[in-house]
Amino acid sequence: MLLTRPQSVLSRPLLSEPYTSLLQTCLRTENISAGRSIHAHVIKAGLQLGVYFTNNLIHFYSKFGFFSDARLVFDEMPLKNIFSWNSLLSMYAKAGMTQAANNVFDKMPERDSVSWTTMIVGFNQVGDFERAVCLFLEMLRFGVPPSHFTFTNVLSSCAALEALDIGRKVHTFVVKLGLSSVVPVANSLINMYGKSREAVTAKAVFNRMRLRSVSSWNSMITLYAQSGRMDLALDQLEQMEERSIVSWNAMIAGYNQNDMNQEAMEFFSRMLKDQSAAPDTFTFTSALSACGYLGRLDVGKQIHSHIIRTEQSLHMHLVNALISMYSKSGGVEIARRLVKQTVATDLNVISFTALLEGYIKLGDLQPAREIFELMKNRDVIAWTAMIVGYEQNGFNSEGMDLFRLMLDKGPKPNNYTLAAVLSICSTLASLDNGKQIHCKAIKSGNLSVSVSNALITMYAKSGSITGARRVFDQICQLKETVSWTSMVIALAQHGLGEEAITLFEEMINTGVKPDHITYVGVISACTHAGLVEQGKQYFQWMQTKHLIQPTQSHYSCMIDLFARAGLLQEAQEFIKHMPIDPDDIAWGSLLAACKVHKDAELAKIAAERLLATNPDNSGAYSALANVYSACGRWNDAAKIWKSMKDKGVRKEQGFSWMYSKNKVHVFGADDGLHPQRYEIYQMAAKLWKEIKKAGFVPDTQSVLHDIDDELKEELLSRHSEKLAIAFGLISTPKNTTLRIMKNLRVCNDCHSAIKFISKFVGREIIVRDATRFHHFRDGFCSCRDFW
Repeated sequence: MLLTRPQSVLSRPLLSEPYTSLLQTCLRTENISAGRSIHAHVIKAGLQLGVYFTNNLIHFYSKFGFFSDARLVFDEMPLKNIFSWNSLLSMYAKAGMTQAANNVFDKMPERDSVSWTTMIVGFNQVGDFERAVCLFLEMLRFGVPPSHFTFTNVLSSCAALEALDIGRKVHTFVVKLGLSSVVPVANSLINMYGKSREAVTAKAVFNRMRLRSVSSWNSMITLYAQSGRMDLALDQLEQMEERSIVSWNAMIAGYNQNDMNQEAMEFFSRMLKDQSAAPDTFTFTSALSACGYLGRLDVGKQIHSHIIRTEQSLHMHLVNALISMYSKSGGVEIARRLVKQTVATDLNVISFTALLEGYIKLGDLQPAREIFELMKNRDVIAWTAMIVGYEQNGFNSEGMDLFRLMLDKGPKPNNYTLAAVLSICSTLASLDNGKQIHCKAIKSGNLSVSVSNALITMYAKSGSITGARRVFDQICQLKETVSWTSMVIALAQHGLGEEAITLFEEMINTGVKPDHITYVGVISACTHAGLVEQGKQYFQWMQTKHLIQPTQSHYSCMIDLFARAGLLQEAQEFIKHMPIDPDDIAWGSLLAACKVHKDAELAKIAAERLLATNPDNSGAYSALANVYSACGRWNDAAKIWKSMKDKGVRKEQGFSWMYSKNKVHVFGADDGLHPQRYEIYQMAAKLWKEIKKAGFVPDTQSVLHDIDDELKEELLSRHSEKLAIAFGLISTPKNTTLRIMKNLRVCNDCHSAIKFISKFVGREIIVRDATRFHHFRDGFCSCRDFW
């Protein structure tokens, strides 16, 4: 029954206040319909809405998201107090509607600490940390005293911004106001100093705390974990009397994020045995990540089973963690099934990248591309991952096509994207595409050191050593080791040994420390230039001056250095004193040199060592047979070819290719598959006839078969390099440089023939074979026949 009292002439009854407790009950029980009914009943009864009841009504509507109703109640209030304004302000701020909140804040007749703090909280929630800090400073200028809740929020903003200077000033205010002992404030200080990498100050704040909550300890554990000091994090955990799930999660995530995945798994197991806290989604996510990095598919499956048994809610980020784990640990088919069971469009980039890596290992990129097409939010990372997948798996044309699609319909490429596409250009020797990407990088401001390094490699591998040197010289930032190394290797590959050595010496004098790859480059430079003594000196410098222990690559370079110079005995002695066994590259270098110097006995030893580690190495059979043939031992060569055939080992097919008009044109020896084969063979025959007139003598010894010389000449005239050059001459403008790639070393006959061709056609012809570049111009080669 409603209580009533006589109405005055000027006002309606003030009897709405008894309904406030009923409205608060509806708020606690989330009974929206009952709350609305109370509001309607009060209005129908003609009761005047008191300020206290109305403030609760605004709070009720705002909590359940009825913002327009809350605003209508506020606007119709005849009297408003500071609580009324703060209720409306809080509604907008908590909803992230900072513009609406700011409008209310500006119109407030008076503001208290709650008003300012509410605005700071609102800006914090939407990630506008700078505005939150500015508002706090403005609050101080107005002389409004901050509460401990204000400090926790502004310290949170400082932590997010890593604004240590402002954070220290806030700390000073905390001390002046005597709030240092307030646990939430002290925890916020620890978090702020931790995020700003001030571990010593954070520890000092922690040590001064008279009372500590579990959050205090957890903050210190998280701080040490993020600093990579898992020993100190563990020490903190062991001192805790009470642990929460956050404590365990901080440790497991810390181990995982610091690449201590075995320790993460052991700690996860310890947590399960301890039973002080049940694992949650964050626990499982970190544990699954550790399994993925360790490749522990068996443990990952057990965790997956545990998640199902305990009916853990499979939020999308946990599904992503499962997909990532299966993809990384060899269970890509299970990951594929998980994708089918869930919504593929909700896959995050990390899971997609992991799934992509799994498909790359299988050599199956079609399913990855299908998932890529289904993704809703394909950001630059996803596009780059797909492009890198194509590049790493040898699908360079597909990678280039996807990059073009990205420029047309996708996000703006970043440095990693450009570096990946430049790597594709390097493989294809697509100088025109590489130049276009160079221009895009300059226009978009993405010409970072990493992109510049990729450009050096692209220009060098596309045959433009001048372009590589220009990029190197134009790097405006301080050149790093990778930049110098890339240029040293580029010069070495182009046979410019003396220039590579000069640059290496300049690098040392500049104070840039070379790494093991730099030394591979400079020793290779000595190899290609025949500078044996200098190569030996650098091999010693590496160990004595820069304390770099030689790797297999360095030993292989030294063997190649001796072998190319014809010092086969010295190469053998070097091998005898090596602390490790030579790899296939080292034995292969020795075997190649044996053919040049016709040392059949050493060739047999090298081939046997190659076949001992890799019985299917067709190169070893071919090289040994070639050595026998070069020595005129045709019967021995025939036995090798027969042995190779009996064992089912196939000879590696030599081929050459050329990039023209956004397409790769591939040629094999005596190739008749190209659509322009008639014109190509006509040009090849013309070249063969003209260079023979000019004095070229075919090297029939390069044909390692016992057939007559006329047939040998016919085979030589149709080697893949010559067909590629013929195609280049009929398909490119006059006077342009021809750039030919070959998967094997160029043969003696082709090397000699191309010198004559370059003079006859008046063009520069650049050939990149398996080991180096040859620049043919006016009848001469840059290698000076030392190759």
